[in-house]
Amino acid sequence: MLHSRGHRTEAAAVALAREYRSVWRQCLLTLLAIAFMTAFATSHASATTADENYRVVDDLAVYLGILPAAMVRGHPKEHPETSMHDGATSGAHQYHIVVAIFDARTGARIENAGVKATVSGLGHVGTKTIELQPMAIAETITYGNFVTLLGTDRYDIQLQISVPGREHPVRVGFAYQHTR
Repeated sequence: MLHSRGHRTEAAAVALAREYRSVWRQCLLTLLAIAFMTAFATSHASATTADENYRVVDDLAVYLGILPAAMVRGHPKEHPETSMHDGATSGAHQYHIVVAIFDARTGARIENAGVKATVSGLGHVGTKTIELQPMAIAETITYGNFVTLLGTDRYDIQLQISVPGREHPVRVGFAYQHTR
């Protein structure tokens, strides 16, 4: 009888421990979900209110995106993005600049522009100019190339966009706060 009673106590203790772990797991998952939603809502709200990645200059609507180059390196070898711009560069500080250009009056995508980006850190230290090459993805044309962004810094990105039929290139400036 004593043995049987000890067995019930041990079984109850194991069940209680499982329930305790389950409650903690649920609490942890709930906290992670709340943290994720808060972070997403905050970053989305700040990006949309500041229009930091969108400009209209001389009737051109210009969108700027900056993605880690690792996202391109992660594609399968047969994916078209794997080989663009002579392939994704390696290294911890490699990023991919993407620019989409539209006629601000008609909304038509500009698919025949020449685009250069001059990227410089705070105080214009380490200025580098790169040609943004046309990219055909999902039957649309955007422009892009790889760039090195070291550390947490504010970068000035100046675009020079040459559109056939326009006498002068359009210059568009963006400030990009880079965080690792």
